[in-house]
Amino acid sequence: MPNLLTRRFAVAGFGAVVAAPWHARADIKALEPAARKEAELTWYIAQVDAETAEMLGRTFTKEYPGIKVSVIRTTGQVAYQRLLLDIKNKTPQCDVFSTTDISHMPALKDRNEITPYKAENAAHLLPAFAALSDEGYYYVTNASRYFLIYNTQKVKAEEAPRAWTDLLDPKWKGKVATGHPAFSGCTGIWALSMRKLYGWEFFEKLAKNNPRIGRSAVDPVTLINAGECLVGLASANNAYPAAAKGNPIGINHPRDGLSLCVTPSAIPANAPHPNAARLFMEWLLSEGYSRLIAADGSEPIRGGVEPNAGVPALATQKVIPLTVAEIRKGVPEVIEQWRETFGN
Repeated sequence: MPNLLTRRFAVAGFGAVVAAPWHARADIKALEPAARKEAELTWYIAQVDAETAEMLGRTFTKEYPGIKVSVIRTTGQVAYQRLLLDIKNKTPQCDVFSTTDISHMPALKDRNEITPYKAENAAHLLPAFAALSDEGYYYVTNASRYFLIYNTQKVKAEEAPRAWTDLLDPKWKGKVATGHPAFSGCTGIWALSMRKLYGWEFFEKLAKNNPRIGRSAVDPVTLINAGECLVGLASANNAYPAAAKGNPIGINHPRDGLSLCVTPSAIPANAPHPNAARLFMEWLLSEGYSRLIAADGSEPIRGGVEPNAGVPALATQKVIPLTVAEIRKGVPEVIEQWRETFGN
C-alpha cells in the first residue's frame, strides 16, 4: 500500500494518501537498447477487452520496433491466479502484470514478488492516481467507471434504470446482465461497493430477478447488445466504444454512485525480460498511452489529457468510496457471499 503521509487525499471517493516525493528516476533512453536486445515481453492484462489489448501491444511495438508484446488477456482474478501459479512453479512468464483488483499489489509486495522500479513517467500521474500507486513498486495505469447500461432498442430512456436499486425491480426478471466477482476484478469492486451501500440484502433481492451472470465486464455489453438481456452494469471502456460503433447501448450514471475500478501495473520479480518490462511500464505511464485509453472511455491518468468527448468529467460524478484496505479485505468476502447466493 502507499506510504502513509500526514496529508489525506480523496481520489474520486477512494480514500488514499499522497505518495511520497519522487526520487531519482529511470533513464528511458538508456532502457531502449537493453530492451531491444531482449526483443519481447509478455503482458498479463485484464482492464480492456482482447481486441483493445492487442491493439495496445501493437502500438507499443510500432513505437519501439523490434520489441514484440505477447498479450495474455484474461479477467483480473484469473490473471492473478495465473501469476501465482507461475510463482509457485518457479516458471516466470509475465513481464508486466496489470490487474483490475488493486489489492493484488500489496499482497505481491508483501511476498517480495514485485521488482522495485521508479518509473520516470510516473511523475506525470494525476495526484489522485499517484496517491493510489506505491512509489517504486506499482503504478495506476488505467481507471474505468462502472455504471448502468440498457438496450436502447427495447428499453425507453425514461424507463431505464437510473440507480443500482432499480435493477431489483421485478420487471427486469431474467433481463439483468452482470459479471462475476470471482473472475472479474472490477465486478468484485462493484459488488463490494453495493454491499457497502446496501448490505448483502441487495444481492439477495437481485438473485430473485435471476440475473444472467457472465465472467468479465465485457459480457454484459455483449448480452445487452444482442438483446439477450435488457439492463445491467458495465465499465466505461467497454460501453462507450460499443455505443460509438452504433450498437444499441444506452448509458446512465447511477444517482446512488459510480463504482470506480483502478488498474495498477507492476513488474513481477524474476520477469524474464526486465528491461523490456521497464520500458513498457514507462509507456503505460506515457501521454500517448493515456490518450489511447481515454479515447475508449477510461479515465485520463495524466495531467493534460482530457476525457473522451461525451464522457462527463469524473469530478462531476458521485463515486462510492473504497480504500485499498477495504478492497483487500472485502473482495474475497463478497466472492464467497456471491457463490453462496448465486452459485459458482
